[in-house]
This record gives sequence, structure tokens and C-alpha cells, in this order.
Amino acid sequence: MGSNVNPAVTVIGIGNTLYTDEGIGIHVLPLLRGALAETEGVEIVEGSTDGIRLLGPVEEAECLIILDAVNGGQPPGSLYELRDEAIPAYCGAKMSVHQLGFQEVLFAARIRDRLPSRMVLFGVQPGSLEFGIGLSPAGEAALVPLMERVCRQISDWRCGGHGPQAIHEGAGHGAL
Repeated sequence: MGSNVNPAVTVIGIGNTLYTDEGIGIHVLPLLRGALAETEGVEIVEGSTDGIRLLGPVEEAECLIILDAVNGGQPPGSLYELRDEAIPAYCGAKMSVHQLGFQEVLFAARIRDRLPSRMVLFGVQPGSLEFGIGLSPAGEAALVPLMERVCRQISDWRCGGHGPQAIHEGAGHGAL
């Protein structure tokens, strides 16, 4: 699976767009659809807060990119990159005690021995998690650098890890 020259990539944006920057993983998807329109073998999934319904797309993915808000204590708008085993500890906040989170999706895929061969989570430090539609200024400013990082990751996977040089992420985006 990992030796495929052009591996299939699934990009899942998760989050709740009713809580400002908690929805960053959803808000970046239109930019990605535009940037990746000519790229074959990339599936973009709006995961929102779908929880266990995302098990199918996760288990079917060869390479998986997860996009979410991540509270790592850095300045708002900072970008994070987590790989493989480090991911479950940082995935999505539960908005209800009855909701299954993305952590449980990854756990279910792991115990069924169906995790993707490569996984990366790109997160953004939220500037606001208040109830409201739209992003904070820091969340809005992070959209293009986040989109560029996803595109660069796909290119890196398809070039055997020897993709383009890192691009300048701008102030507050050095956590990558």
C-alpha cells in the first residue's frame, strides 16, 4: 500500500461550524476543492461532527489527512502537524456527552486493523470557540496556509517524501 507512486488520499475536515474556529476543518474545504480540482485520486470529505459515520471513509483511505481545530496552547492561528499514533489525543472536542468523537473512529479502525497506511492531522490553534458562525480573524488568516500545507503533503506523498521545499507559513504559523 505505502509503495504506491500515486496513493489515494482522503482529506476529512472535521469540526462544528456553529462555534467559530471549531469549524476550521470545514471552512478550508472549499479552498482545497479549488486547489485540488485537477488532482486525481483525492477525496475530500466534509466530516463535520459525524463521529462514527466517518469510520467507512477512514477505513477505506490509503493515506488520510485530518483537518481540525487543535488547542495546543500556541498563539491563535498557529498550525500543528501530528502523525499516526499522536493523532487521537488531539482530535476534535466533543460537543455532547452522547457524541462519539473522531478519537473513537480512529480507535475503532485500529482495533479492526483498518487504519490508513499514512495519517496526518493538520490543526489550527483556535482564536475563538464562541457560539457563532464564521471564523475569528486568526482562523481566517490560517485558511490559506492550511490549504497550502495539505497540498504540499499530498505532493510529498506522491513524490515519495521528496516533495517541494517548505513554504513560508507567515507569522504565527511556525508550529508545523
